[in-house]
Amino acid sequence: MLIAVWFVAAAVGGPYFGRVSEVSSNDGTSYLPSTADATVVQDRLGDFNDVDAIPAIIMFTSDSELSAEEIDGIDAVLDEIDGIDAVVDEISPAIPSDDGQGVQAFVPIDAAGDLDVAVEAIRAALASSTPDGVDAYVTGPAGFTADLVEAFAGIDGLLLLVALAAVLIILVIVYRSPVLPFAVLATSMFALCTALLTVWWLAKAGVVLLSGQTQGILFILVIGAATDYSLLYVARYREALRVHPTRWAATGAALKGSFEPILASGGTVIAGLLCLLLSDLESNRSLGPVAAIGIVFAMLAGLSLLPALLLVIGRAAFWPRRTGYDPDSASGVDAPSSKGVWAALSRVIVKRPRTIWVTTAAVLLGGALGVVQLQAEGVPQSDLVLSESDARDGQIALAEHFPGGSGSPAYIVTDESALESTAATLLASPGIDSVSVTSAQSPSGTAPVTEDGVQAIGPPGTPPSAPTVVRGEVLLQATLVDTADSAAAQQTIRDVRAALGDTALVGGVTATAIDTNDASVRDRNLIIPIVLLVILAILMLLLRSVLAPVLLVLTTVLSFGTAMGVSALVFNHVFGFTGADPAVPLYGFVFLVALGIDYNIFLMTRVREESLLHGTRAGVVRGLAVTGGVITSAGVVLAATFAALGVIPILFLAQLAFIVAFGVLLDTIVVRSLLVPALSIDIGRAIWWPSRRLLHTDDRVRHPPGGR
Repeated sequence: MLIAVWFVAAAVGGPYFGRVSEVSSNDGTSYLPSTADATVVQDRLGDFNDVDAIPAIIMFTSDSELSAEEIDGIDAVLDEIDGIDAVVDEISPAIPSDDGQGVQAFVPIDAAGDLDVAVEAIRAALASSTPDGVDAYVTGPAGFTADLVEAFAGIDGLLLLVALAAVLIILVIVYRSPVLPFAVLATSMFALCTALLTVWWLAKAGVVLLSGQTQGILFILVIGAATDYSLLYVARYREALRVHPTRWAATGAALKGSFEPILASGGTVIAGLLCLLLSDLESNRSLGPVAAIGIVFAMLAGLSLLPALLLVIGRAAFWPRRTGYDPDSASGVDAPSSKGVWAALSRVIVKRPRTIWVTTAAVLLGGALGVVQLQAEGVPQSDLVLSESDARDGQIALAEHFPGGSGSPAYIVTDESALESTAATLLASPGIDSVSVTSAQSPSGTAPVTEDGVQAIGPPGTPPSAPTVVRGEVLLQATLVDTADSAAAQQTIRDVRAALGDTALVGGVTATAIDTNDASVRDRNLIIPIVLLVILAILMLLLRSVLAPVLLVLTTVLSFGTAMGVSALVFNHVFGFTGADPAVPLYGFVFLVALGIDYNIFLMTRVREESLLHGTRAGVVRGLAVTGGVITSAGVVLAATFAALGVIPILFLAQLAFIVAFGVLLDTIVVRSLLVPALSIDIGRAIWWPSRRLLHTDDRVRHPPGGR
């Protein structure tokens, strides 16, 4: 019955992989707090313009001065583009540059339509009709958004295929079975299909906000987490089959042994993700519940679907390996093997625990020093897409012939009475090239502002254009000297905001980037300490101890610091990235700490179980020997799935892929295998303080394998 229920849910949810674009959005302003200046201005733009449009800039360039025939050919192309359905208003006339080698035109594209489709139609028209010897680009806000949508296009297909292929290969190597890997993979896919079905309808109802970035993280997180939980259950089930004569008894024992660590592991991840609800950024706030839903279904699948599948398949799941009933086997639940890599490592650790944990901690601290080189203050919009970008090339060409901020102006909303003083303040800024005011009487919709005030557009002698006034306010547009997504442009906007004070609101592309970065920094500083406290509380409840959870959290934080330090060095000196989004450290922290603590949970719950029977010293050794293989396999699987994010040519996802993949491997292979066991052995029974039951367990009950 369980298998049938999961099969139906997955069958219904599967087709939604191709429909995510119906409920997702990549509009930056939709992720900002509703009180941010850029958000308020964006909401008011529709009051001043009859058309809800996103501007695209078409840039034509030539190596020499454009001839009259080339100009005529450009005009003909613009006339053709004007007939595209997605163009919701008349496009501007061709505007030549001062050097005569460039021409630009502004195209208003319907904001409610498929922006990427509209831009693709414009680019197709340019490719077929642009005069020979003239290069044409589509850039501006619409161009960059279209390139971003195209970069995310591989999420439904390429990302999923790469992640599943990586997991399948690892599972085949781990299990060396033709049956078990597919049972585990089916568990992950059924969990993902059901999670996607739930998230899609929540996004459809407006409960959560879904983006390409959130979608990619959801896919990877569910596949990785569900596989990890499955690996833990399979290990327990294999142990139980050896000491229980029937599949039913083995299933009950495996569920009993894996229920608590899987629930605690998933609970810590869910708790960490839900802390993102405290974020000011809607993109972070939406990721929390979306990813938490994915983890819930990963846990449910690992604790219901996989046990049901293995109960039906039985011992044949491990074929051609033999998993017979042998209660006296040295690899049974009550007597972990004294052979193998992990048993050998435990013998090494038990001989020199202090030397090992001090040395390991020192190496990790050395790697963490690289974090001072992390440049997480934000990156230009043109650097978000790592693959070829027509919009980026067009922006470079635009900056060579026109003011860098052309087509992406700053929008300033101010009182009608303050129009002149606001315009004067803007024109006094060296980073602003020109200022215009929205005017219904002006043929272009805006009228230029000079030191003398609002002037007419048109033949000499025409009367001044009256600005459009909405509820006593007017809208100014300021063209920036520098490219809209540059650090210089951001500094100009910050200076203008400081000069205007409370008399005006400043929005636009540059202001949106500033408000997003500022909100990300605020979120990072607030959420990281809260995540630590939440996870610490969960560990205390799970381990019934205070000291052990504190040490586990400290080791995980140290692992995170090392991962960020090494990543900073790699980003700067190997990949040559220009920087990182301020949200990268926050996402890296939430995933590494919440997921990294999982492996410590898997280890320490087993150590506690063994310590109650054999003492802390032997319990650590036995726990490491039993869980070493499965936890390492789980870490490799999770690292591989997150590394798959690197196939999507988006800077944020590529950086997150490296940080989490490297951090998980570091945590699995070094922290959990060396630092935590060695520290636990060196501290001894005191690590369980204040648990009286474990504090009074005799460590001499039984000697660990290979030593006293």
